[in-house]
Amino acid sequence: MPCFHIHRLREDRRQPFRLAPHTSGATSARPKDYQQDEQTVDASSAYAAWALLRDSERPLMVGDVLEDENGVLRICKYTGFEEAHWVMPEPVAAPLPVEAALQ
Repeated sequence: MPCFHIHRLREDRRQPFRLAPHTSGATSARPKDYQQDEQTVDASSAYAAWALLRDSERPLMVGDVLEDENGVLRICKYTGFEEAHWVMPEPVAAPLPVEAALQ
C-alpha cells in the first residue's frame, strides 16, 4: 500500500489558492508555499488518504498536496485530486565581475 507524504499549503497562501480560477492539466505548485508535514498516511489512493484524514485533527484541505513514494504529486482541489508538479525558481545568474563588465 502506498505511503503519502503530506505537504500543507501555508495559511497565508490558502485564500489566494481558493480564489484562483480552475485550470485544466497539471497544477504548478511552488515549494516555498508549502510545509512538509511530519505526518504520512498509508492509503491505496489520494481519495483513500483524504477519507482516512477527514475526521482527524488535521484533515486534508483544498490546496494541500500528497506526494507518493515515487514523487508523484496530487493536489486537493474542490473538484477532487488532480496532478501537480513542483515549479522550481530559475537560478539567478551571478553578476559579472566589474572588470569583465567594463570590457
